[in-house]
Amino acid sequence: MTHEPPPPAETPETDETARARRSLRDVPLLSLLPNLITLAAICAGLSALRFAILGQFEVAVILLIFAALLDGMDGRLARLFRSESAIGAELDSLADFLNFGVAPPLVIYLWALRDLPSLGWIAVLIFAVCAVLRLARFNVAAKTGGGEAQKYFVGVPAPAGAMLCLLPLFASNLGDGSPVVPLVLISLYQTAIAFLMISRLPTWSLKSFSVPRGKVRYLFVGFVVVISALVSEPWATLVVLDLAYLASLVWAWRVSGRRPLPPESETDVGV
Repeated sequence: MTHEPPPPAETPETDETARARRSLRDVPLLSLLPNLITLAAICAGLSALRFAILGQFEVAVILLIFAALLDGMDGRLARLFRSESAIGAELDSLADFLNFGVAPPLVIYLWALRDLPSLGWIAVLIFAVCAVLRLARFNVAAKTGGGEAQKYFVGVPAPAGAMLCLLPLFASNLGDGSPVVPLVLISLYQTAIAFLMISRLPTWSLKSFSVPRGKVRYLFVGFVVVISALVSEPWATLVVLDLAYLASLVWAWRVSGRRPLPPESETDVGV
């Protein structure tokens, strides 16, 4: 009676083989949607610079606002579809730097500050550097588990800083499109917003707010009013929103005890 030899033992799958096997699988389109939205935001930011160079500043502002809306969508979609990835996080940071740290001050420079070349360009550089420091501080805190405070942001977030940077341009469009204040003041204002981004000033986080169930309908009505105002009187509405946000900074500072917030993590003490 013959005995068949036992089948050869299966070789354990190596990490490289497992990664190769996974790489051959099809990628669901929905999992790519957040990165596609981030790339669209980058295109919007770059296109804003193109239209600013052409002198079409209204189109440039619309594209920057569109980029900000896309920025608010990509991360939430990534969490919704459970498609977070390292490359997505890096793309998001690069898009934030372009759309909120580079494009807004350059639009202001091309609109008015090139008539004040030295001081105007210094303001652009300061804003861009402060924006990248703000984003780097946030990324370090997120990776080390510190994160932003639940109730407050530490300093003005980069998207809010970008919208505040554009306030002089918003105000100018209430008239004939020319600056309503001296160019030196615009440069100083832009620099002040830049330092607010890297400050430890407590600023409100929307995550800290809740709405009583019985008043949700009023929130819906208010949202419709704001959208309607943006459509019918965009420049006046943007000015009011910026001024309201500046007022909220004073409110948050008073409510928080008029003291700066501590670093988000131990690695944050240098910034």
